[in-house]
Amino acid sequence: MDFSSFLTSLGTSFFIFVVLMLLFAWLSSKPGNSVIYYPNRILKGLESIEGGSKTRNPFSWIHEALSSSEEDVISISGVDTAVYFVFLSTVLGILVLAGVVLLPVLLPVAVTDDNGKLSANSTTSNGTFGELDKLSMGNIKEKSHRLWAFLIAVYWVSFVTYYLLWKAYNHVSGLRAAALTSPEIKAEQFAVLVRDIPPVPEGQTRKEQVDSYFKTIYPETFYRSMVVTKNKEVNKIWGELEGFKKKLAHAEAVYAESKAKGKPEGERPTNRTGFLGLIGKKVDSIEYYNEKINELIPKLESEQKVTLKEKQQASALIFFTSRATAASAAQTLHARMVDTWTVMDAPESRQLIWNNLTIKFFERQIRQYVVYIVVALTIMFFMIPIGIISAFTTLANLKKYLPFLKPVVNIEAIRTVLEAYLPQIALIVFLAMLPKFLLFLSKTEGIPSESHAIRAASGKYFYFSVFNVFIGVTVGGTLFSTFKTIEKHPNSIVDVLATSLPGSATFFLTYVALKFFVGYGLELSRIVPLIIYHLKRKYLCKTEAELKEAWAPGDLSYGTRVPGDLLIITIVLCYSVIAPIIIPFGVLYFGLGWLILRNQALKVYVPSYESNGRMWPHMHTRIIAALLLFQVTMFGFIGVKKFYYAPILIPLPIMSLIFAFVCRKKFYRFFCSTALEVACRELKETPNMEHIFRSYIPPSLSSEKLDDDQYEDALSQISRSASSV
Repeated sequence: MDFSSFLTSLGTSFFIFVVLMLLFAWLSSKPGNSVIYYPNRILKGLESIEGGSKTRNPFSWIHEALSSSEEDVISISGVDTAVYFVFLSTVLGILVLAGVVLLPVLLPVAVTDDNGKLSANSTTSNGTFGELDKLSMGNIKEKSHRLWAFLIAVYWVSFVTYYLLWKAYNHVSGLRAAALTSPEIKAEQFAVLVRDIPPVPEGQTRKEQVDSYFKTIYPETFYRSMVVTKNKEVNKIWGELEGFKKKLAHAEAVYAESKAKGKPEGERPTNRTGFLGLIGKKVDSIEYYNEKINELIPKLESEQKVTLKEKQQASALIFFTSRATAASAAQTLHARMVDTWTVMDAPESRQLIWNNLTIKFFERQIRQYVVYIVVALTIMFFMIPIGIISAFTTLANLKKYLPFLKPVVNIEAIRTVLEAYLPQIALIVFLAMLPKFLLFLSKTEGIPSESHAIRAASGKYFYFSVFNVFIGVTVGGTLFSTFKTIEKHPNSIVDVLATSLPGSATFFLTYVALKFFVGYGLELSRIVPLIIYHLKRKYLCKTEAELKEAWAPGDLSYGTRVPGDLLIITIVLCYSVIAPIIIPFGVLYFGLGWLILRNQALKVYVPSYESNGRMWPHMHTRIIAALLLFQVTMFGFIGVKKFYYAPILIPLPIMSLIFAFVCRKKFYRFFCSTALEVACRELKETPNMEHIFRSYIPPSLSSEKLDDDQYEDALSQISRSASSV
């Protein structure tokens, strides 16, 4: 990519960002759009605009985001969101401190070297040596003493990262402790999840077996148990019933609207009973849906009783009257065999993946290894098309391998736009297909909670992105363009790959710029959700429930957002010394991200779960992985420059591994289990154990018509009412 194409890409991205910011300032001030730009505040019963002033500055959101405290974020969006901002602040701090030293030192060192002509002939990035390449380490000649500056810079970046990560781990550990010591009552702190329950002894029910086991161990604090059931059939019936209730409400709203607009008697809505309402008998919608609801209610009640009595599984939730006892039980070995009576912290009720709770211990192990193999194959499979994309979407290769495009590509305006955007857009679209597949694989492992599944999918997505985007684009594009050279001189592969790294920096510069200007511009303006909401409101929504569903904001989507951020820090770290000009782009990405997402967290997104910062160890480990990749890359690149002192970098990867090991030993255990000194703090009030218990009953098994006696009959002759689900 030449310098003009780079400036075109940067300028266009910045222009789009400014336009989207202005759109946000205008659209967010319209009262009809408040549910799109302030849904979190609305759901909490707050005014959409602080102070309620209609004449407020349209850019006051910047001041509000900057002046908000960590306590504000926790109170509105939870600890997980606050931990995410610790991650953004930490990475931003690493890049700022790195840039303060690297930019004023390394750029002059690179630019003033007299190796320009040699580099122009030896570069393999795209056949030309652009102005940007002169700002990189590729402009330094072999064996030059100037390489000392780059070698020392690697140590500086590494030590800055160690220091800030240690501070952040300490801080996040404190946030988690504060959340768990809160006097507020949280149901999950009084429960544990038990899996791998042995077969029921003769003469006992599953409920009696579980109760007797835990009453014996915890006679004073055991409250009751809730045996997990196989809910597939009851969930299906309940889903159908809820669907017909929504359709009935919609049909009644349509009928009421017709009476208001037309004749007093109105026009009753109709629908067809066949596939998607397009074929079949035409019926009165209100009567039809009422009939279906009346058919399904007794069917649901009957299935609920059958499920509670006959479909109990080898898993249960155990409730204690003391959260210290629950914390102790979750980290205690209960049976001498590892595959029986497996006890762990209970997730929030909204997080439970009920179908996974009954998967046996060894089946979970096998599933996990199978999923790892599938993910490895996926990474290898995706490397091929991404390598092809990175190779073919360069302008030179498009003209070389698709000669019929030459007349179009040679047009100046089209050439500039294609060179500026085509590879980056192709890559972003390609990656957008992956997250749901990885989340599905993670749930297939048998993971019991949504937050854990999202963390697992996030880890897979990060390694996939690093191997296929960072390594795939760099190595794939270079191998493709220099295949004949490598074929003639196989020993030159390391030299070819190493010398191509500075040339690949321009691709990643535009990639990062596109992500933060266009990506965060779309995030702030929320143009797509706004359009979808108004279309649904005008043509589809007739009830308040439908309107609320149309503007429901969702959460911050950590499963895709965190791996995307980790990919950016990996790219910026790995090129921070090779091409320091990338550092300001990284600072802009994380600085803008902090500002814009702060606004979104305070006003837009609603958390779908709370794990009290359990995502942090995942983030920390991946930042260390990025640092290791950076250190190994720099050792190889400086070695290719034939600098005799390159082995001085060898201790750095070892230090990184030691640092990761020490952090894991010191901090990680607290993120897996609740410390007893935290759990034993006094509560604000005496917990309502019945309310805590019932908060875990799945919606499909909760019924107003099933009274306590019916629950008791359905569960166990000796158990208390509603004691098992």
